[in-house]
Amino acid sequence: MLAAVFLIAVYRLVGLVAVLALGGYALIAYAVQTGLGATLTLPGLAAFVLAVGMAVDANVLVAERSREEYAARPRLERASENGYRNSLSAVGDAAVTSLLAAVLLFFLASGPVRGFGVTLVIGVVVSLFSALVLSRLLTLAVLKIPAVRARPRITGIAEVGPVRRKLEARDPGFLRSAGKILAVGGVVVVLAIGGLIVRGLELGVEFTGGRMVEFTTTNPITAEQARGAVAAAGHPNLQVTTTGDGAVALRAGELDDAEVGALREAVAAAGGGAQVLRDEMIGPSLGAELARGGIIALGVALAAQFAYLAFRFRWTLGAGAVAALFTNVMVVAGVFAWTGRTADGVFLAALLTVIGYSVNDTVVVFDRVREHWARRAGEPFHRVVGSAVLSTLPRTLNTGISTLVILAMLLFVGGATLADFALALIVGIVVGTISTIAVAGPVAILLQQRWSGMPPRLGKAEQPVGKAGRRSRERAGPEGTRTGDGAVV
Repeated sequence: MLAAVFLIAVYRLVGLVAVLALGGYALIAYAVQTGLGATLTLPGLAAFVLAVGMAVDANVLVAERSREEYAARPRLERASENGYRNSLSAVGDAAVTSLLAAVLLFFLASGPVRGFGVTLVIGVVVSLFSALVLSRLLTLAVLKIPAVRARPRITGIAEVGPVRRKLEARDPGFLRSAGKILAVGGVVVVLAIGGLIVRGLELGVEFTGGRMVEFTTTNPITAEQARGAVAAAGHPNLQVTTTGDGAVALRAGELDDAEVGALREAVAAAGGGAQVLRDEMIGPSLGAELARGGIIALGVALAAQFAYLAFRFRWTLGAGAVAALFTNVMVVAGVFAWTGRTADGVFLAALLTVIGYSVNDTVVVFDRVREHWARRAGEPFHRVVGSAVLSTLPRTLNTGISTLVILAMLLFVGGATLADFALALIVGIVVGTISTIAVAGPVAILLQQRWSGMPPRLGKAEQPVGKAGRRSRERAGPEGTRTGDGAVV
């Protein structure tokens, strides 16, 4: 609800349409999950959160691009249509990279990682339909209403936002010292790796082995109620989670049959009765197999994403994206190590989600780099990257805030398990936003300086539209205005 309020406050009528389209996304995704008989586990919830974030991001990206188009040519329907068309490349590239990872995780991994891949495939496909079909049809229909045409300011695309106005005054040459900026990022990574070496990760049952018991209760209970019952039974350190269908799952390194019976009685007292739904022993070898399979699947997925980005953009940009991704993963893992949090299924789900967010954010920025680079082939590459960062920063901030609002609620009211999940995502989103600017951009700049090459060619959808569009872009660049020193932002 808070995310919906934020979208409407920032983008007004277009934001309201986006919220309606996101409601349609939730209904369709739920219907598909129900039709397939899938159970929404925590990794599935993580994939759902990631897909929702991608759907929000697509709508925000289109809205910001529509604002730019309206500033160049003040016609509502044309600006909206051009906004969707010129955002298609970034939205499509982000979706393809996520689908590559999801499909590979499904075929190469097992257990919760595979479930994450299934849910992510469904979520990405439905989010594309929501953002590019449902939202587009609703927006164009609303913009044709005479009362809306007479009051273009209520649409949310007929004026430049305050963040963009401030960014337009910035010099895009702020990445000229790419090596120094990258060195700061390197220090952060070293600190994170230091936590892994000094403290180490406290691995959960999924990786070290143990016993997993799942109960179904007569009356649904919350995770906090379940933890209270388990603690009263003499097991305050047990990992307790609740699933989407109301079951209570318990994980521990060692549990004998008598202790399982006592735990069932405790959960039954809280839920008006309880039955054992699942009781599994996970040996250390199985835990190692799950971890090994997940790492192999993740490595192959990253290699596939790098190959795709190298094909779509240039290998230097693909390397920058992978460097930023490595930074994000190391920082999240380092935070868990330094704070002594357990690296279990929650951590795994959060890490996979952070990877998806990181790639999505970097792809959006690099898609704009490719666009700017093709039109300003003679400009220093660090200024091209800086200009792309400034052009996409309003979208990055608005998407990040709308997602962080949801995660903040999970952090404070979601219980211990979801709090760890939310904390990992909050750290990942914040670090991911910074690393796109401070790691991905500088790495691409340094590699491009060492191995220079011709800029990519633009497709038809990315060419300026109409004479007015051509004149505005020739005068001020594709996305902004000239500052006093002649820089294009």
